[in-house]
Amino acid sequence: MFALPLGDHARLRPLEPWQAQEFLDHIDRARPYVDPWIPWATFSTDLDSATAVLQRYADDQATDTRRIYGIWLDGTLVGGVMFTKFDAASGVCEIGCWLEADGAGRGLVTRACRALIDWAFGERGMSRVEWVVGSGNTRSIEAARRLGMTRDGVLRQRYPYRGERHDSEIWSLLSEEWSRAGASPVPVPVPVPVPVSAPAPAPDVKAELDRLTHTFFGAFTNTGDSRPDVHVVREVFIPEGMIISNAGADPVVYDLDAFIEPRQKMLTDGTLTEFSEWEVAERTEILGTIAHRFSEYRKSGFLDGAWFEGSGRKTTQFVRTPAGWRMSSMAWVDA
Repeated sequence: MFALPLGDHARLRPLEPWQAQEFLDHIDRARPYVDPWIPWATFSTDLDSATAVLQRYADDQATDTRRIYGIWLDGTLVGGVMFTKFDAASGVCEIGCWLEADGAGRGLVTRACRALIDWAFGERGMSRVEWVVGSGNTRSIEAARRLGMTRDGVLRQRYPYRGERHDSEIWSLLSEEWSRAGASPVPVPVPVPVPVSAPAPAPDVKAELDRLTHTFFGAFTNTGDSRPDVHVVREVFIPEGMIISNAGADPVVYDLDAFIEPRQKMLTDGTLTEFSEWEVAERTEILGTIAHRFSEYRKSGFLDGAWFEGSGRKTTQFVRTPAGWRMSSMAWVDA
């Protein structure tokens, strides 16, 4: 049986009927987080019903119409990803995900979904990957954005849940968009030449740099019920940190205060709403106590009531301090 490493001591593996008890134990832990959004979580309440869910996926995999995979973190099932629909004839499939609290904040779902998308486009020749999400499921919407998907529209009052009807959003990704992004199943840092005597960077260093980057991007999110907290930038930067915009004729250099205050205001006074910015590709180089990250990102939201989407590139420098790794400088340019 295959197991695809996802980094951070996590693996992606098939989820099969013989694992029903482990699956049920996991769903019991995850139920408060996934019950409103994953229909089968509502019905997997005992061993028989959990087995039936996994058996249906096994039967559908045999007919090439659905598949389900689990995410194990340090040997414990914490979530998963699935093809909820797979139509090879039309070249269209739909993916979904779920996660319990102990697996959150590590990028596991994003990496696992990239593996599914890469397989669908690269191995099976699919043309379109869809993502259907309840409009109130902000975590899932953010995952779609991180994967580089485009929101196609909203299906109003599409499904009932506990006596109320709810909207669904349709997001999608096309094969040519995935090819242009140069995405791979699991992002792997590009190696750089280092002296033979230099020790290899510890895996937990990369995980810490990932966490700092994720925290920075997430500081500006005000979609759904999310509240922006641009002041968290001070926690990921050294106090003397510098942030540079090179989008105009001349670079604009900010210290932390000059960068934070106007952005916090825009994100809370109605100027910039339903905004998020997310990393879609990266290359990280670690050399002892310093590191460098090249990022490609996308962003979207309403600016003064008008919807916009954009993209760009960032370069970020990190240093190791007595308090741990911190950002020291960042420069960005919008595409």
